[in-house]
Amino acid sequence: MHHPLALQSRLTRAALALALVLCVAVLDGWQRPPVPAAAEAVFPGSMATANTAAGMDPSRLKPVASGSIPMPAGALAAHASSLLPMPEGHPAALLAFWFAGDRESAPNVQIAASQFDRATQTWQPARYVVNRHVMGQALGFGVRRLGNPVAWLDASNRVHLFVVATGWGGWAASRVLHLVQSGPENRLSELSFAPVRVLPLSWLWNTSYLVRNAPLPLADGGMVLPAHFEIGSKFPVALRFDGSGEFLGMVRLSSRTHLLQPTLLPQTPRHWIALMRDTRPEGRITAVQTLDGGQHWSDLPDLAETNPDAAVVGLGLAAGHSVLVHNTSPHSRELLDLSASSDGLHWSRLQALAHGGEGDEYSYPALAWADQSLWVSYTDHRRSISWRRFAAADKGAP
Repeated sequence: MHHPLALQSRLTRAALALALVLCVAVLDGWQRPPVPAAAEAVFPGSMATANTAAGMDPSRLKPVASGSIPMPAGALAAHASSLLPMPEGHPAALLAFWFAGDRESAPNVQIAASQFDRATQTWQPARYVVNRHVMGQALGFGVRRLGNPVAWLDASNRVHLFVVATGWGGWAASRVLHLVQSGPENRLSELSFAPVRVLPLSWLWNTSYLVRNAPLPLADGGMVLPAHFEIGSKFPVALRFDGSGEFLGMVRLSSRTHLLQPTLLPQTPRHWIALMRDTRPEGRITAVQTLDGGQHWSDLPDLAETNPDAAVVGLGLAAGHSVLVHNTSPHSRELLDLSASSDGLHWSRLQALAHGGEGDEYSYPALAWADQSLWVSYTDHRRSISWRRFAAADKGAP
């Protein structure tokens, strides 16, 4: 028989817990960014024509160059690269960003950058472009860790950089810093960044949102930045920006709670697929889609491709032509492959990018299309960033 006071105490605790849950739900709904209007995506080359699309057929792409991107002097570790195609006439075909230092989360980790020079066809010596102490002073709060830089070029050809940053706590307590090129030049030698703000993504001090993969460019000059929430419940979101980099809103991509690091692949201007890392044991690459330019999303069946709780990256080259870089071993990151698809859901292997043995790691890939070539970068044993270049077999590298 329950004592009346004990029963009353339990009921009081239950009522308080329910009130707290309702309060959190109200706060979340009140502070949640609005869902943006429908948009139209563009393929590389501003909506590939039939002739351009033929050159983007993944089955015709062959390896033409590879190597390691130069590291900053003294850096012992590197991770999470991002590739940014530059416009015609720029000295660089690509800018690459990653985080480097003694080790992941070390006090001396900074955001490094290099550029692939069109004239010399080489990567230029790397330099640091974002320092946590400088950013912390500018923002007015301490920044303990930096990671996962993601770059974007706005309608005025200014470089924006979205960086995961933490104070106290691990990566799950991160916030997303929005930085923008602070000087008139976006060449590597003069590139510097100033903070815009912490992205306003939740009432809970905007914590536990992270970015990883490249934005999806839009016909209006804006973009959709894929991101995810990580504390406890893990789910993907899409962040919308206009052509100048103004934040417009956010939409959740799935009700499931085991999905991380979405990558966006357009199939048509308004039909997009997002593929994601799966945190479950024996996971598969997971998928969602939108048919109305990002306003509404629905879950799709898991892909046949295994996923060892590892980042994947995809790119829609043209209608009917998508590529994917992913770890193909079910339990480790020792195998990294390039695959192709006509619908973004059914994939076939094209190239082995890096195949190692037990204990090896090739991870966190990035993709870009520049100078009529497909570019891939990835973390190589957490010590360096490797890269590969593919071009159509009948054209070779320009």
